[in-house]
Amino acid sequence: MTASFSPRQERLLILLLAGVQFTHLLDFMIVLPLGPEFMRLFSLSAAQFGTLVSSYTLASAAMGVLGLAWVDRFGRRSTLLVILGGFITATLACGAAQSHAWLLVARSIAGGCAGLMGAVIMSIIADTIPGERRGQAIGTVMSSLGLSAVAGVPLSLGMANMLGWRAPFWAIGVLGALLWFGLLAVLPRLDAHVTTDSDRQAPSVTALFTPGFALGWLLTFSVAFSSFLLIPYLSAFMVGNLGLKQTDLPWVYLAGGAATLLAARQVGRWVDRFGPARVLGLLLVGTMVPHLGFTHLPAAPLPVVMVAFVLFMSLTSTRPIPTIALISAKVPPPLRGRYMAMNMAASDGASGLAAWASGLMLATTPGGALVGFGLAGWLAVGVTTVSLFILWTFGRSAVPLNAAPTPR
Repeated sequence: MTASFSPRQERLLILLLAGVQFTHLLDFMIVLPLGPEFMRLFSLSAAQFGTLVSSYTLASAAMGVLGLAWVDRFGRRSTLLVILGGFITATLACGAAQSHAWLLVARSIAGGCAGLMGAVIMSIIADTIPGERRGQAIGTVMSSLGLSAVAGVPLSLGMANMLGWRAPFWAIGVLGALLWFGLLAVLPRLDAHVTTDSDRQAPSVTALFTPGFALGWLLTFSVAFSSFLLIPYLSAFMVGNLGLKQTDLPWVYLAGGAATLLAARQVGRWVDRFGPARVLGLLLVGTMVPHLGFTHLPAAPLPVVMVAFVLFMSLTSTRPIPTIALISAKVPPPLRGRYMAMNMAASDGASGLAAWASGLMLATTPGGALVGFGLAGWLAVGVTTVSLFILWTFGRSAVPLNAAPTPR
């Protein structure tokens, strides 16, 4: 079931959704390159910084579980606007934080809203974009990760250097408010998934816990877990171990984001052409080399680090595109919002747990170098190998997700 849109309306809708995705991805990402600054400013250990990162994603996971109770009971438009409003308020509170504890609470609230936003956005795409163009649409929305690195992170770091670390959060809040009004004007109700016919029984939420659905969640969890064993600590590793300066990071993120932006669009096209399962399998295998190579890289000049970072980000950051395309297409519309909320919860829970687990594995020398990052790279490769096995099992599953039984 897809809504009918003209090509122009479809493009405008995708751009607005990509804008919302950009705001909450940037809100999450901006903490990562500011890691060395936060660790110095608040006297944080690697484990404490990992907790600050994981608070965002774990709160997102918790809200995804809570979203099971209501996210499919209302129109997609009203749901997205309410959640986006909460996210804007929490992000502005991050900018106003006066202590580490205040920032931690505000980040948790923002993360809780962000996770549900991602679920609703992907549900809207699945509801409105035909299957033959859905991979490219997801790739366009997910390319906001690259855009946030190309434009958002460097600009935010520049604002932080000139105006202080609070300024990027205020800017993100203002951008989110502009997008809120844009969605209010453009987005239709999109409530066809809400069951109104009393003779028709909506699928029970218990259908979400069948083996087919569980395999999808496990696949999402493992893909995200392997990535976030490493991603939160890349900046600290580049500054403390590879010899980069804090002022070099915007250029590194600019290069990595540009590569991710281009790669995301291309991966989306490949998903539509070759199928999401095949593309995901190739990406999982392809990321093993940069995961090991980057985490074992010795001190090197900026161009060498930049090339390694580009390879790492362009492959790692595009893995969610075929994952989401593979899973969302198999979920019936009345369950799609709740399923995607739980799927985002699996992703965010994995991200938070991985950042926390890596924080426990790592130690920081007096000079700021990270000890144990190479071991985290090996663990990431091991989890990616498990992801390949889950993908193979998922592909051979005899019961497709959309054939999950509906209890009477």
